[in-house]
Amino acid sequence: MNEISATVEDGYDGLRLDRYVSDVLGVCSRSQLKQREVEVTINGKPAKLARQVKSGDSLTVRYSSPEPSAVEAEPVALDILYEDDEVIVINKPAGMVVHPAQGNRHGTLMQGLLYYVAGLKSAYGEHTLADRPGIVHRLDKETSGVIITAKNPAAHEFLAKQFRLRRTVKVYLAVVKGGPRSSVGSVEATLARDPDNRKRFAVTSGKGKPSLTRYRVLARNKDYALLHLSPQTGRTHQLRVHMKHIGCPILGDPLYARQGGGYSNIGLMLHAYRLTIEVPDGTVHTFTAPLPERFTGFLSMAFPGVLAGGSLDAVEDQP
Repeated sequence: MNEISATVEDGYDGLRLDRYVSDVLGVCSRSQLKQREVEVTINGKPAKLARQVKSGDSLTVRYSSPEPSAVEAEPVALDILYEDDEVIVINKPAGMVVHPAQGNRHGTLMQGLLYYVAGLKSAYGEHTLADRPGIVHRLDKETSGVIITAKNPAAHEFLAKQFRLRRTVKVYLAVVKGGPRSSVGSVEATLARDPDNRKRFAVTSGKGKPSLTRYRVLARNKDYALLHLSPQTGRTHQLRVHMKHIGCPILGDPLYARQGGGYSNIGLMLHAYRLTIEVPDGTVHTFTAPLPERFTGFLSMAFPGVLAGGSLDAVEDQP
């Protein structure tokens, strides 16, 4: 059995213990807690994984090593924006799944990394992150854009901590139906899984996770708006749910927007445009993923002035 000790940092009061162990400490995914025989004591006393943690709690986590990964390398094409000895930054295309899962066992980003980075699987070995080597954060299958990956566990943890502590700056571009009334604003809400559709999330007045997105309208016409989105939290489907909540769902969203109309086959119009983060060598970078063809084609027709000069480099990182 492996064992780690940790003290709950400020800002995590009320988070379930199983989420803290998986999402914050990165021991394993929640679905693997039972398989990995995870046992936790809080302040020296055995604790149930459904318990909520408090800042200052002293945790001891015991767990078994992961089974060797059954995921094999595959020659998946990767659009690399940046690479050094520790990290690789990739422009993920829409339609690519980040990590193998039910229904998406092949052609994933992780399998492409295993093929491209010699020794990636052995670098992780029996580390707690061995079931997802290289994968620091994720984008939905339908979302394109910037994603940063790690070549070893130390780099992985260095990057992941910045996401946990919200030290990264993330900028997304989205085309939405209609548009928000205000040209600048924010959406703050509690999100939870939709009880009527387990694939979706919804704004709730009950239990859930706090979320915050800042937005700015870059262009609009009578039917659509181009938005600059800056998520301040990183909840599953956050941007998609927030836009639906304020009455302007993202164009092409198969879960949160009605299908049909002139652009029914355009795909999800959400693109992770920029990511600002410190890499392990101590330098801070802002990585930008060029707009995919589905964006440039739509914008050239709907908002031709936005692409004047061939880029959106004037877009600021904060609304």
